[in-house]
Amino acid sequence: MIDYEKPKRFSSLFKVLNRDLRLIFASNLVGAFGDGLYAYLLPKYMTDALGASSVDVGMLYALTSLTAALTLIVAGALADKYDRKKIMIAGWVAWLPAPLIFAFARDWIQMVPGMILWGFWLGGPTSTAYIVKAADENKLTLTFTVLSSAWSLGYIFSPAIGGYMAGKIGMQTVFLTSFILYALAAFTLVFISSQHAKPIKHRSLNDYTSPLQLLKTRKLVAVSAFFAATMFVMMMFRPFVPKFLADIYHYGDAEIGILGSISFAGSAVLGIALGRFGDKYGKKFALAILMTLCGSSLALMLLTGNFYLLALAFFFMGASYAIWSLMSAVIGPMAPEPMRAMWVSIPQTTSMFASILASYLGGVLYGVSPSILFTATILMTAALTLTSLFQKF
Repeated sequence: MIDYEKPKRFSSLFKVLNRDLRLIFASNLVGAFGDGLYAYLLPKYMTDALGASSVDVGMLYALTSLTAALTLIVAGALADKYDRKKIMIAGWVAWLPAPLIFAFARDWIQMVPGMILWGFWLGGPTSTAYIVKAADENKLTLTFTVLSSAWSLGYIFSPAIGGYMAGKIGMQTVFLTSFILYALAAFTLVFISSQHAKPIKHRSLNDYTSPLQLLKTRKLVAVSAFFAATMFVMMMFRPFVPKFLADIYHYGDAEIGILGSISFAGSAVLGIALGRFGDKYGKKFALAILMTLCGSSLALMLLTGNFYLLALAFFFMGASYAIWSLMSAVIGPMAPEPMRAMWVSIPQTTSMFASILASYLGGVLYGVSPSILFTATILMTAALTLTSLFQKF
């Protein structure tokens, strides 16, 4: 019997998106597919093809996080002053040379310029500010997670396809294909409406607070610290999951790519579910569930190398990719519209700075023992689960 309600339920998710948000969804989908072709395999490629050690891999990802941290504040300032549409397009354009550099690198040091460009995150605070203004405020969490699901959907098949392509025709072709898809993602955003921040008519601090003064508020400090800790945990383990599968369970590119696809399928399904849950019951409870799923999936990965059980673990691990959309749903509405992008960039920047140390520390811990890295991550997710329940979102 055909279930006609499923297509209706699926299409109803997109009712929260207007024309501009649907174009952003399409851009995210295309760009994510291009990114997913190589991103999941990149740590393994650095090691196997370019001779990078686990510490070298951690340093490269730390460099990407450092660049993101430095560009977020700049992006926020630009997005509150100029057309947010143009800043979002510029974010994709900055990424264009990265896969080309990766394609022609002959050692891991030559990856450095590409990793720097890959870290340019002009779209971070810009897209958050754009979405908050364009979306239905009563369905904001769901809107962010639906848009984030575009990334997840793009990643569902691309890691497996990227792994297959790498095995058959080489990573260079994979990188070049990603370049083309990045360009298409940028082109799609040409058709969205322009959006400017609402100009400040009154300079009174009672109407609008400066970013520096907002940084001194207890609420912003608490939110920034919480999400910095969260991103620290996520980035400490994430680059080393594919390497763990290869080193410990001896899986090849194709199997690793399939597990990556399963993880992003989980991200799409669980992310939307968490968005609905957060709008109905509270964002802090959605975050607690996310942390629980993340820690449980890593524990299962440590316990078994059985492919089918790993597939289940990776499906639940996909929830970890919803953290950025949940963070955007929490911090986006807090800021006044005239300085929303700049203000949003503050907790995003602190999160990225936390990621810098996390990637390096993850590499060091993995070099000592992979089990130590993932056990530490499991304990940290448990602590964050409890901490999230005491947040006032």
